[in-house]
Amino acid sequence: MSTSTAFARIDLVKRPSSIPPRPALVEERRAKPFIKWVGGKGRLLPQLTPLLPPGVERMRHVEPFVGGGAFFFARSPARALLSDVNPNLIATYQAIRDDVEAVIGNLELLAAGHSKEAYYGVRTSYNLSLGDRSSERAAQFIYLNKTCFNGLHRVNKKGEFNVPAGRYVKPRILDESALLAAHRALQKVEIRCAGFEALVQSARPGDFVYFDPPYEPVSDTARFTAYAKGGFGQDAQRKLRDVFRELDRRGARLMLSNSDVPFIRELYGDYRIDTVAAPRAINCNGRGRGKVSEVVVRNY
Repeated sequence: MSTSTAFARIDLVKRPSSIPPRPALVEERRAKPFIKWVGGKGRLLPQLTPLLPPGVERMRHVEPFVGGGAFFFARSPARALLSDVNPNLIATYQAIRDDVEAVIGNLELLAAGHSKEAYYGVRTSYNLSLGDRSSERAAQFIYLNKTCFNGLHRVNKKGEFNVPAGRYVKPRILDESALLAAHRALQKVEIRCAGFEALVQSARPGDFVYFDPPYEPVSDTARFTAYAKGGFGQDAQRKLRDVFRELDRRGARLMLSNSDVPFIRELYGDYRIDTVAAPRAINCNGRGRGKVSEVVVRNY
C-alpha cells in the first residue's frame, strides 16, 4: 500500500497520542476568512467600505458569491444570507457554523500528518466522497485549501478537485481561533448552495446585495473561471446583469465588483461605476503581481 493511500484511510475519529489536548478556552478574536480564495476582498475593504449605502447597518447582508467571505466577516451584519454555487464551499461553511469542534478535531489530525504524499492521499479521498457533507470532508476542504498551489480551488469536468500540492515549508493548516470566530459570526446566518439566479425569489426590498462573481478575463490568457463545474463565461455575466436589473427594480441596494474591461462597463452602463485599485493576487511571474483596475457597480 502506498503512503498516500494509507494516509487517506486514517481514522479521523481517534486522536494520536502525539497531539496534546487543546486548551479549553481559546482567545476570542474578530472573524475573518478561514480559507484562501481567488479574488478575496480583504485588501480592498478600505476602498469598498466607503461605497456602502447609507443605512446599510439596518439592511440584511446578501452575498450570492460568498467565496472566502471577507466582506461579510468584516461587516459582521446582524442579518445575512450567504450562498454560492460551489457545494463543497457551502458544505464547509455549514459545518463551521453547526459542528466546528468536529471540524477542528479532524483538521488537527490532517495537520499532524501533512506531507506532499499525504496531500495527494487526502485529495483522492476528498474526490471519492463527492456529495458528503460531513465535518471530516469540511476539514479536508480546508486542509487542501491551505496546502494546495496558491490556494486555488479548481475542478475538472467531473467536479473533482485537481490542484497540485503547494511548495510550503510550514503551512498554517489549523487556525483554531479563526475557525471559532467564524463559527460565532455564522450563527443565525442563512447559508445556501444556490446560483445567483435564486436571488430573484429570495432577495427582498431593502436588502443590501454584494455581487463578487468570477471576473471577466482582462485577456485571453487570463481566463480562470473553473472555481466550480461549468465555469462562468460571458453568457453567465449577461444573466447576472439581468438579475441585477430585476433586483434594482424591486428596491434592493446593489454593489457589484468585476474587471475593468469594456464588456463589463457596457453591461452596466446604466448604473454608477467607480474604479478601485486591486492587488493582483495570482500570477506565476512575481513581476506580474501589481495593481490592477477593477470596477464597482452600484444602483445608489
